[in-house]
Amino acid sequence: MTMIKSYAAQQAGAELELYEYDAGQLAPEDVEVTVEYCGVCHSDLSMIDNEWGFSQYPLVPGHEVIGRVSALGSAAQDKGLKIGQRVGIGWTARSCQHCDACISGNQINCREGSVPTIMNRGGFADKIRADWQWAIPLPEEMDFATAGPLLCGGITVFKPLLTHHITAMSRVGVIGIGGLGHIAIKLLRAMGAEVTAFSSNPSKTQEILDMGADRVVNSRDPQELSALAGQFDLIINTVNVSLDWMPYFTALAPGGNFHTVGAVMKPFEVPAFSLISGDHGISGSATGNPAELRTLMKLATRARVAPQTEEFPMSKVNEALQHVRDGKARYRVVLKADF
Repeated sequence: MTMIKSYAAQQAGAELELYEYDAGQLAPEDVEVTVEYCGVCHSDLSMIDNEWGFSQYPLVPGHEVIGRVSALGSAAQDKGLKIGQRVGIGWTARSCQHCDACISGNQINCREGSVPTIMNRGGFADKIRADWQWAIPLPEEMDFATAGPLLCGGITVFKPLLTHHITAMSRVGVIGIGGLGHIAIKLLRAMGAEVTAFSSNPSKTQEILDMGADRVVNSRDPQELSALAGQFDLIINTVNVSLDWMPYFTALAPGGNFHTVGAVMKPFEVPAFSLISGDHGISGSATGNPAELRTLMKLATRARVAPQTEEFPMSKVNEALQHVRDGKARYRVVLKADF
């Protein structure tokens, strides 16, 4: 019997409470990690509230985990991980490793055995388990206290940069400078791209420039938006509310792409000629595969890209969640395990 202490929601929308469960015997492919830090993502709130309709209770949130390997299953002991090694676990805890998606390195789209970390019992706990390939080795020189949000928020905005082959010569716009958008700006600055931030809050302008943006555009000013026609190789949308999207489609350069990682619930209205004229594309993505996660963590360490975080003890998890619900986080919240 292996008992794990955690914080769980017993029903949709409930406050989290202490919850201890028996994790059972360690599976052969599994890694057990002692949690040191875990980021709080808006997806945790969506799962707690069952906004997406597939939450199961009791639900242990948390999918931006930083910790140390404390045990290895029999088939995970020769995979390069060592007891005591620091690793990170993000949105995905398991994938089947044998379907076409997994074999081709596209594990994030596994349809056979993909299990989100939250559905696997997440990281608001003293320990967590995951398949060894999803335990991402971390450089020892990384700032572990702030690194957690890179494992979900970070990879979510890094994936479009890989997909669309962004380079130092690229011109990229970022819509929404919050938990996702601020990391996007920092990564784009590290890669040398020209970065334009679209923000509805003028009071954040200097702060956004300090993050590395080359300019900040007021997304509520039609004249500022219309002046940008034909400029961007890529525009990344990080907001989950519906906007007037046409100015952004118009702002794409020939061959440019509009890419959403924000879970906008209303359909995008895209006139065909806004895509046909200029060879434009519209796309989206989730998080990333283990190789992309490893690449991100190496880049973030080398370029000193760190999310801007606020730290709460895990015992104050409900206060931390309310802080995020109230839109007060600047810009991500991290829980420090204190069981």
